[in-house]
Amino acid sequence: MKHRIVVLGAGYAGAYAAGNLARRLSPQDTEITVVNAVPDFVQRMRLPQVAAGQEIEAPKLTDVFADTGIRLRLARVTAIDPERQVVALTDADGGGGELGYDTLLYALGSHVADHGVPGVTEHAFNVTGRPPALRLREHLDGLDGRGEGGNVLIVGDGLTGIETATEIAESRPGLSVTLIARGELGARLSPGARDHLRRACDRLGITVVEHTSVEAVEATRVLCADGTTLASDATVWTAGFAVTPIAAAGGLDVTETGQIIVDRTMRSVSHPNVYAIGDSVHAIGDNDRPLPMSCASAGYTGRQAIDAIVGRLTGRPIANTKLVYTYNHISLGRHDGILQLVDTEGRAKPTYKGGRKGAYIKAAILKMALWATSHPTYGLPKRKHRLATTPDKTTRIAVS
Repeated sequence: MKHRIVVLGAGYAGAYAAGNLARRLSPQDTEITVVNAVPDFVQRMRLPQVAAGQEIEAPKLTDVFADTGIRLRLARVTAIDPERQVVALTDADGGGGELGYDTLLYALGSHVADHGVPGVTEHAFNVTGRPPALRLREHLDGLDGRGEGGNVLIVGDGLTGIETATEIAESRPGLSVTLIARGELGARLSPGARDHLRRACDRLGITVVEHTSVEAVEATRVLCADGTTLASDATVWTAGFAVTPIAAAGGLDVTETGQIIVDRTMRSVSHPNVYAIGDSVHAIGDNDRPLPMSCASAGYTGRQAIDAIVGRLTGRPIANTKLVYTYNHISLGRHDGILQLVDTEGRAKPTYKGGRKGAYIKAAILKMALWATSHPTYGLPKRKHRLATTPDKTTRIAVS
């Protein structure tokens, strides 16, 4: 029987890992299935642009995995049972069933975190997926279409919040955009980069409200901790991310945030047939700090898991890939950006790249990420690794 590898999620981490496993393992010995809820590859880092009204490529996963031998299952993961080694699925038509595996690669990513703030689920928009980004775009189209403008509030001044505010402000100058920061705007940036960010907000007409916490979201306003209210025709919540509770509910060892606890090779510490990558994993970087949720972390954890799975299945040595976080890149509209280098402790270095050069670097990073993910088996070798066998050549070695 073939060794069944199931990959949950086809974002940056999952699609890249699945393709590379298909490239390196022989189809005579392995069967790779990717489970994803939607048929497209979503460029999550560009969803603020989608919300702002720009047309962003979303390659079909059938095209991404064409000629790879990978099986694509369009379904939503509802549960995992690592003791029985099955995944419960619900298809788009309401059907479902179970999918068995020998090795599971968990890459379900993250979604918006409401932090228990009342009204976020009911009244706020977000850009953590293509459908919610498109809903926001449709709503903003309506505000633009009425010719009276409107107030758009972005809650959260992390990278996603900054990019959402600047993209909307640049693409929709008829709307009034306000960015609400819990502390100082750009606090994690170097002084020069912070000044650059403020100048960009001024140029785009973005109102910045600092040192303010939102305690509730209503249909037409937000309520702040200091008692003030801010009128809103569209509130966009970008105040952090959370992972699905599926891993915890399945009995995997997870952190308080629900991220899967793994060893240095991205292997679950509680269930050795399960690996986790991307936002779903609690991975300790080379600086002894947890890697942040980011596309860069997805790449590093994905490469480590690929090497570990291939090594254990084929009996080859497992190399330690680097697990680092070296920079933040921020788009400030289509012609401006910031590339902020960070040190080994995650603190901003004094220098940064800004302006058109920063925008060019960010665009190049996005282009490379899309290409690498949508061409996962580029340079497919003629000979792939066969699975190792026991000395009597009769039993294939499972993940030990």
